[in-house]
Amino acid sequence: MYIPKVLFVLTKIFCKFAAVFELHMVMKNNFRNFEAYALVTGAASGMGRIYCLRLAERGYNVILVDINAKGLAETEALIQTEIQASQTIAEDVKKNFKMLSIVQDLSQVDAADQIYAQTEAAGCEVEVLVNNAGVMYCQGIAETSERMLKLIMMVHMNTPLLLCRKYVGAMKDRGCGYILNISSLAAWMSWPGIGMYGNTKRFVRDYSRELRIECQKTGVSITNAYFGAVDTPLITLRDNLRKLARNLTVMITPEKAVKRALNATFRRRRGTMPGFLNKLFWPFIVMLPDCLLGFAYRKAKPYLMKV
Repeated sequence: MYIPKVLFVLTKIFCKFAAVFELHMVMKNNFRNFEAYALVTGAASGMGRIYCLRLAERGYNVILVDINAKGLAETEALIQTEIQASQTIAEDVKKNFKMLSIVQDLSQVDAADQIYAQTEAAGCEVEVLVNNAGVMYCQGIAETSERMLKLIMMVHMNTPLLLCRKYVGAMKDRGCGYILNISSLAAWMSWPGIGMYGNTKRFVRDYSRELRIECQKTGVSITNAYFGAVDTPLITLRDNLRKLARNLTVMITPEKAVKRALNATFRRRRGTMPGFLNKLFWPFIVMLPDCLLGFAYRKAKPYLMKV
């Protein structure tokens, strides 16, 4: 009766060892010595904060962008603590580490201009761009406020596209660059209630493909992350349903999502879709008839949030 417990403990120890070994190999073979910058939007919390930590571990200086000034300061402090405490980074190299925090509302028309101007003024050579910031809500288009419709289109579509446009030229000139755009499994789901979310993520998917084709043979790669559900506060579920979703791999942890996305990015893959069931159900998602989706929407409508 103790064998399953022993196997569970051994598996956890092995996984921890493997993670440490993987990080060591990344640091040894691909460590960037804080010579270039990685820019992450939505860096004040959640997955954005994890992206910043993992990119700093790979030897990148970090540019943190978010509307939340307090959250940015907390992310900065956390990263600085981890870098200084690292046993794998030489002390003389740690002195080169730099961060730049930019407080910016990404829903503003000139958001990309403001970010670019500040990174240029600071002399930042951006080698990695992670368009992570996002807005999630469930509501029919006709019931969603005009303010929220404008906000989600600006944050998911306008600003990320213009940031790509501003930084990809210099990446091509240097012959090296990585862009990670966060699309979604919802890019294939024209479902009422998450329709606007899916529509904007479909735009991300499609312009990323076009840009990736244009950047062939230049040393610049564009990767899409097609996440299903990620276990963050943005998704409101009861604890038992959240646990079930994690066990079925429909929902993954933020740490695993970031790891998969960055691994795909630095391997210059076109995209990644973590979760076996997400891959399994993806072909069927687009086949659901409008009448069935309409019925589901009418049943769910009283429970959708008002935004």
